[in-house]
Amino acid sequence: MSEDFEEHRRLLFGTAYRMLGSVADAEDIVQDAWLAWHRTDHAAVENPRAYLVRTVTNLSLNRLRSAQVVREAYVGPWLPEPLLTSPDIAEEAELADTVSMAVLVVLETLSPTERAVFMLREVFGYSHTEIAEVVGKSEASVRQSAHRAREHVRARRPRFTAKAAEQREIVEKFRQACLGGDLGEVLTVLAPDVVSWADGGGIVTAARRPLHGADHVARWWLGVLAKAQARDGAMRLAEINGEPGLLLVHQGATIGAMTFEAADGRITALRVTVNPEKLRGLRPDAQAV
Repeated sequence: MSEDFEEHRRLLFGTAYRMLGSVADAEDIVQDAWLAWHRTDHAAVENPRAYLVRTVTNLSLNRLRSAQVVREAYVGPWLPEPLLTSPDIAEEAELADTVSMAVLVVLETLSPTERAVFMLREVFGYSHTEIAEVVGKSEASVRQSAHRAREHVRARRPRFTAKAAEQREIVEKFRQACLGGDLGEVLTVLAPDVVSWADGGGIVTAARRPLHGADHVARWWLGVLAKAQARDGAMRLAEINGEPGLLLVHQGATIGAMTFEAADGRITALRVTVNPEKLRGLRPDAQAV
């Protein structure tokens, strides 16, 4: 029954990635699910898709609960691992939104069970009855969790976001301004109250606290990028987590990723991941969602 598993592999990886915000962990979960599937009596499984999603969700719940302790001790801001996505996911607005860096960051503030319920309900359209079977809760409890999670995410996700074409234009303008080293030009692309986060994990030098305000953010990043350019660095446009972003490249190797939130023609939030242990999803052969 390997065909059943391979048919749903992309779905399973997407489920684990949305649950964990980690490409490496999602790949591990899919592998664990594969091993579990091979130990299963397939004749007793009426719906392989539902069975596999339940397996991946439960494995992810266990991993997420243990990961919370590790993340509390993490050096600097913890950001979800960036993931290269194809243009076709960007055309499916709702699907792309569920893997956007902004939404994944919000999902981090949910409890593990609420995150699972939200994902299964809002992303994959499972019924409350089906979700109750997956997470081992009563249907009434699942309905309450779904409502809390939906309201929580709605209150914290970006209210106004640029369309993909507009964001691509804004990101390119930011890239050109940074490459030119022009503070004034960079400031024209940043909203006055822009916030920037950098995830180096204590491995790579990065700001350990969020940077607030256009001037602070612009000066800090121009300084960082000036040093990178001196070492043959470059910035390339790419589709990251369903939205236009930038890859930071050094001598042909990807050393980081920048994702953005934008509204009213300006960048309102900027997230940069340079922790080398979190760049697996930027490989050309990385699993898609």
